[in-house]
Amino acid sequence: MSVVKSRSETEALLKKNKVYYENCPGCKVDYRKDTQTGIPYKEFFFVWIVVLGTALPISSLFPFLYFMIRDFHIAKRVEDIGYYAGYVGSAYMFGRALTSYFWGVFADRYGRKPVIVFGTMIVLIFNTLFGLSTNFWMAISMRFLLGCLNGLLGPIKAYAIEVCRHDHQALALSLISTAWGVGLVIGPALGGFLAQPAEKYPNLFPQGSLFARFPYLLPCLCISAFSAIVLVVCCWLPETLHKHAGSNEESYGNDEKDIMQDTDGTGSDSNESLFKNWPLMSSIIVYCVFSLHDMAYTEIFSLWAVSPKQYGGLSFTTENVGEILSISGFGLLLFQLTIYPTVERILGHLTVSRISAVLAILLLSCYPSIAQLSGLSLTIVLNCASILKNVFSLSIITGLFILQNNAVSQHQRGAANGISMTGMSLFKAFGPAGGGALFSWGQSRRNASFLPGSEMVFVVLNMVEVVGLLMTFKPFLALPQQRG
Repeated sequence: MSVVKSRSETEALLKKNKVYYENCPGCKVDYRKDTQTGIPYKEFFFVWIVVLGTALPISSLFPFLYFMIRDFHIAKRVEDIGYYAGYVGSAYMFGRALTSYFWGVFADRYGRKPVIVFGTMIVLIFNTLFGLSTNFWMAISMRFLLGCLNGLLGPIKAYAIEVCRHDHQALALSLISTAWGVGLVIGPALGGFLAQPAEKYPNLFPQGSLFARFPYLLPCLCISAFSAIVLVVCCWLPETLHKHAGSNEESYGNDEKDIMQDTDGTGSDSNESLFKNWPLMSSIIVYCVFSLHDMAYTEIFSLWAVSPKQYGGLSFTTENVGEILSISGFGLLLFQLTIYPTVERILGHLTVSRISAVLAILLLSCYPSIAQLSGLSLTIVLNCASILKNVFSLSIITGLFILQNNAVSQHQRGAANGISMTGMSLFKAFGPAGGGALFSWGQSRRNASFLPGSEMVFVVLNMVEVVGLLMTFKPFLALPQQRG
């Protein structure tokens, strides 16, 4: 099938100094973007569902991790459960940190789609095996391998930028943030509702059944089933990487042999070192700081919610946590699809990120007081706080996504996002471990005179957020030049 359908279209596009190769998938996507100015709803849906599928298992374990570690009988004291929970929570991120750059380079060389398909398969396999874990070391191993072998998050960000026109890129990355945020709250919601089903739903899952023997398999199995659906959807993903084979004479418009297109039209140097690109590296570093904060918060929130009141917690069940996170996910989805695009267009993505960071600091300062509430007032306030915290976090991350991807051109986006994922994964790996240790330390000093228990925990979280906020200003953060 010919890519250019008429000579008039060919001439119009040649005026833009563009050449299209008939058998190049990237050229086909570029041609569609140049001839169809509307929002690519189908491609955006594919991106959204792929990101959701890979985000669901990342934090789905947090509501039941406390009980899983308890059932492994590896912690000698109740206060030590947080330490071991942190190690399991960190294993995924350590694994991802080791291989993210490799997957980004692979995607730049061989295409985005192979990495996306393989990563989805890995979620299906190793998330199921994690649900079948019978001891602490098996649980850590499965999470580590899941992180190592699933490298699609960096390439999918590059993909989202490349599959749409420039004026839709903010929406594309906002959709990624939305899917990611929804996954990070719906995943724990599934974990909260579906963990230990033989205890919660004995009529459906009687004692002696598979799910009684493996009480944490059901949420993992449901997420893996969704990944199987995503794997089928991946068949319709168009590749965006340019794969020019042959000389200029094989391209459309070969009468204009002196016209050769940079794949992005940016004219950037293909040998430019990403590590010398300060707009890219500074935005990645800021992103890493906020990622550390978000992962530590996710770990601490779930541990804080399910721990006993005498230890400063809320004495919630996994089902209670699941309800809160479900409501948060729905609120986050509404915000990102309705309010965020308008606010971002008026204020700009960086200003939105800064305002969100300030509001998040003020919100977290109120968390220790929330523990003093009870009954309906506790439920209402905690749900509102959880929605707002997730909204602020995703607004920050979306702005940083845009900065990173505008700092490089297409042939480097996979590697650039791989570097970003490596740094972010390292910081997020310390998030659960540090958060678990911080939480356990807070519980051990709940009778201290200065910032006892959870007060110290949330003060430390706020200190990290303040550091990230300060780094969004000059001279540290450099804004990228506009890229194609």
